[in-house]
Amino acid sequence: MLAVFEESVAKSPQELKSPVSDDASLKNGRALIDHFASNATGSVAINLGSSGSLAYSTDRQNPLLPRMFAVVDDIYCLFEGHLDNITLMKQQYGLSKTANEVSIVIEAYRTLRDRGPYPADQVVRDLHGKYAFVIFDASTKTSFIALDADGSVPFFWGTDLEGRLVFCDDSQLIKMGCGKSFAPFPKGCFFTTSGGLKSFEHPLNALKPMPRVDSQGQVCGATFKVDSSVKKDTGMPRVGSAANWSSQF
Repeated sequence: MLAVFEESVAKSPQELKSPVSDDASLKNGRALIDHFASNATGSVAINLGSSGSLAYSTDRQNPLLPRMFAVVDDIYCLFEGHLDNITLMKQQYGLSKTANEVSIVIEAYRTLRDRGPYPADQVVRDLHGKYAFVIFDASTKTSFIALDADGSVPFFWGTDLEGRLVFCDDSQLIKMGCGKSFAPFPKGCFFTTSGGLKSFEHPLNALKPMPRVDSQGQVCGATFKVDSSVKKDTGMPRVGSAANWSSQF
């Protein structure tokens, strides 16, 4: 799966950009989507207008970590993996017995967006299993991305030469668009338009960038680790309109 977002939807952390100058021949995010659509069997590409693009294919997927895609009420979701507590999640969100993982994630996000009773870190922490997902909400022009606590699904993020943020489950593909300005997405974390990168496992702790060096000894985009020595205020004021609520993820 592949997602490319403009800065207005997902602003890349500065530390993700490699200090090493990347090859100007790299594909930008939009060209990367075109490349994926042309080379992945049965691929589907979705143009999100001025917000970015999404693409996915079931070609060469891990049968234990299937890829799924769905759109419900202008909420787009790419999902890879599986949930272990899928029956409990269906009950919690009042979904039918035929609902699958991608439907559950969309409903969990929508409940959170529309003034749900739990904070974002709790909503993601309640999802037990092996998964990575990317959500784009066309109604609010916001994104929500997460990776499970064990990092069970190969999942990467990077920034292209024009500042777009790219998410992908294929390290070779993301290198084509981001060069050395990419890194594994941090496990047990989620990223949102308004809140940036946070840990759902340790929501009271800050995240700190860690230098990353490749096999050639060149500095790449940083990885992020939980800083146990730094606490932060994660309070979410439950006041205002639903729109204000969604901006507090």
